[in-house]
Amino acid sequence: MAALGNTGLEISRVGFGAWALGGSNYDWGWGAQDDEQSIAAIHHALDLGVNWIDTAAQYGFGHSEQVVGRAVQTYSGERPFLFTKGGQPEGPNRTTLQSLRRDSLRREVEGSLSRLGVDAIDLYQIHWPIPDDEIEEGWTTLAELKDEGLVRHIGVSNFDVAQLRRAQAIAPVETLQPPYSLVDREVEQEILPFAEREGIGVIVYSPMGSGMLTGTMTRERIASLPDDDWRKRSPGFQEPELTPRLELVARLERAAERLEASPGAVAVAWTLRNPAVDGAIVGFRRPDQVDPILPAADLELSAEDAAELEG
Repeated sequence: MAALGNTGLEISRVGFGAWALGGSNYDWGWGAQDDEQSIAAIHHALDLGVNWIDTAAQYGFGHSEQVVGRAVQTYSGERPFLFTKGGQPEGPNRTTLQSLRRDSLRREVEGSLSRLGVDAIDLYQIHWPIPDDEIEEGWTTLAELKDEGLVRHIGVSNFDVAQLRRAQAIAPVETLQPPYSLVDREVEQEILPFAEREGIGVIVYSPMGSGMLTGTMTRERIASLPDDDWRKRSPGFQEPELTPRLELVARLERAAERLEASPGAVAVAWTLRNPAVDGAIVGFRRPDQVDPILPAADLELSAEDAAELEG
């Protein structure tokens, strides 16, 4: 367990990411997804000690939140912390719009509360700092929502340091959610050190590079991804980026064998080595995907291990 910044929340080092649970019928889908499998995966993760779920209204335009709400309401144990995000409402033909306007965010929050089936959201985050000139209005709105008790804590995702400073001039930024993995290390330069200095809690997303670092991704599997999986269009899954990434996967597999862990767990554990990082968001689509990754929370990588992985 780790303290999430100064929120007072104690979170498991690995959290449940619910992006893929949104299904395929929108512009950032992961392909078809079985809702019963999604719910079973959530229940299994909670049984094994995961105590927070990160979702967003944009994931299937409410579908992921509906599934998470169903899973939580049918779970017999303690309710996990529920984190969600706003700022990307649904546009024409199930495409994603960008709005941080007060009225739009308030509509999104009302929808999220209803779908999740709760009176207050544990952590509400601005999904993207877009449009940039609406950041102040958006962050002021989140501060109001917190004052009103509709959300307990407020954070941001994908913000740079200048944008974090602009938000902090209005109200404290409690958490940050950036992308971070062995194939996406940009936040190491300025963003993670800033968050650590300021006491901002950090939960990183895509610690396995959107599936690239699980050890199960091959050229053949990438070629056979369904057309409604956004990764099919991603530069990270195509040349010239693909070959060096598959070479990294080979290094991960060697380290995993030595550490008696899965490649995915090693990749996640690498992100948790950074002192600024409180937790890592891992996307699970089926119960059997959970067990190989959760040991990342307790996996100690040596400096030599890390150097080998970083090549």
